[in-house]
Amino acid sequence: MPPRKGKPKRRTLMQILRGVRRRARRLAGRVRRAQQRSLQLRVVTSTLVISVTVVAVLGFFLMQQFTTTVVQGRVAAAGKDALADRTAIVGQLNEQTADPDEQGAGGSGDPQQSAADLPIDRAALALANRAGESSRYTVIIRNLTIPGAYRATNEIDPRSIPAKLEHDLRDAEPNEPIPQLTSSLYHIGDPEPQPGLVIGVRVDNGYEIFHFFPLTEEAELLSSVRQALVVVGIALVLLLAAIASLVTRQVVTPVRLARQAAERLAAGRLEERLQVRGEDDLARLAASFNEMAANLALKIHQLEELSQVQRQFVSDVSHELRTPLTTVRMAADLLYEAREGFDASAARAAELMQAQLERFESMLADLLEISRYDAGAATLDIDSVDVRNVVLRAVADSEALGEKQGTRFDLRLPSEPCMAEIDSRRVERILRNLLFNAIEHGEGKEIVVTVGADRDAVAVAVRDHGVGLRPGEENMVFDRFWRADPSRARTIGGTGLGLAISREDAMLHGGWLQAWGSPGEGSQFRLSLPRAAGSELKGSPLSLVPPEIEMRRTWRGHVTPALTAGPGDRVLDGGVS
Repeated sequence: MPPRKGKPKRRTLMQILRGVRRRARRLAGRVRRAQQRSLQLRVVTSTLVISVTVVAVLGFFLMQQFTTTVVQGRVAAAGKDALADRTAIVGQLNEQTADPDEQGAGGSGDPQQSAADLPIDRAALALANRAGESSRYTVIIRNLTIPGAYRATNEIDPRSIPAKLEHDLRDAEPNEPIPQLTSSLYHIGDPEPQPGLVIGVRVDNGYEIFHFFPLTEEAELLSSVRQALVVVGIALVLLLAAIASLVTRQVVTPVRLARQAAERLAAGRLEERLQVRGEDDLARLAASFNEMAANLALKIHQLEELSQVQRQFVSDVSHELRTPLTTVRMAADLLYEAREGFDASAARAAELMQAQLERFESMLADLLEISRYDAGAATLDIDSVDVRNVVLRAVADSEALGEKQGTRFDLRLPSEPCMAEIDSRRVERILRNLLFNAIEHGEGKEIVVTVGADRDAVAVAVRDHGVGLRPGEENMVFDRFWRADPSRARTIGGTGLGLAISREDAMLHGGWLQAWGSPGEGSQFRLSLPRAAGSELKGSPLSLVPPEIEMRRTWRGHVTPALTAGPGDRVLDGGVS
């Protein structure tokens, strides 16, 4: 039977919201990065924000002023009409009928009696005639002595009387008009309300008169003005943004060209120059840039010539010294072999001359090697070898010196082969230099040699327990002829170039040679090399800080700084790798 397919999972609302938030954060991050990288975009964005704010505030202020002017004009005209109507009908309302019950309670009065027979009807008819067109205004006359008794013109609905206006009329003085704006003027037969102005007044003889002035035309006018302001505001904002973009582009384009020229100049294209157009500030900037580039190219050319002369001088001197050195060496060998027939002082002089000649030969060899690195002529003889064998050969070459200094080696090698594509001669020389350095500064204490490997890299760490390094010396130790204590003599000879050559050998392999040290706790040098020649080294299988030091400081509550950590180092065994 075919496997049963499970039902698709339904996404919950929270999952959808989280997805939307993630996409929004990614979009905001892209916009933020774009703004950080583009000066023109930042200027245009700032201009847009400021323009929108200014246009919005200005448009709101203008709209408020225009609305106030239109409404106040309409209120003034309506007040005059209401006052004239009230003056005209007050006399008619003062005429009392013999029987008040003859006045109807509805909007049209008693149907059996003529409308002209009742004072309230005659007043309503007079107001309707004065209003003329029905769209001008309408009136409601309400009799306070008879609940529900009113007369209306032009089908105005009593629902149009605002409750607040009724409340204000009760507390107001007689014959005091009270205007109020409303958005709900209802007419019988028309369910849609209209905006308008209501003016109410209470007269002495127990009547209330309400004038309703529709503001439809004014509302349409204000709506048209509002739309015009919005359109003009949007057009103004876009125009300002376009102007800002154009102006900024005129400034940013030369700056971008200068940046590109600077990048090409930094990449070694010393002939790169900018075009100078005009005499403004940007033109002067381009001229200054060209002058700087020309001076920089001249200085670099001079330094290259000087460096070439220095390298050639070192190489020539090294080669020229070999011939007299060979002659002196032959004579010194004869004297050294015959030293037993000399007196004590002459024999001692022969021994010293032999030792110094050996050191001189070693220094010449190191100077020649340094000159090859400076000239870029150093090459690798790559072969796939087991790093453990290279370490064993280096240790074997150092055992005699170690026994003389009373130093013992502790080898910690993995059981599996550590194959790597390296130049075994150069790597062995690196390890000999590290071992000799550890013997000289290890104060006769044990030296630990550790080999580690992972899928991408191999590493060798040489740990001594001597004087150690002070903060900042972990990088200086690889400088040429550098000594932590200049007054201290070299106990095992050496030229002062061993660690500098070792670092050059490690870099030639695409690897790292790093140092860690602490006063009184010794030091550790770590050589990290990629397994495959030419591949990028991203990490080291061994910790730069010795694990016991890291554990001890962790127990004490301290944090061990990562000294001279290379790119891509990772933490292993409590240290930096």
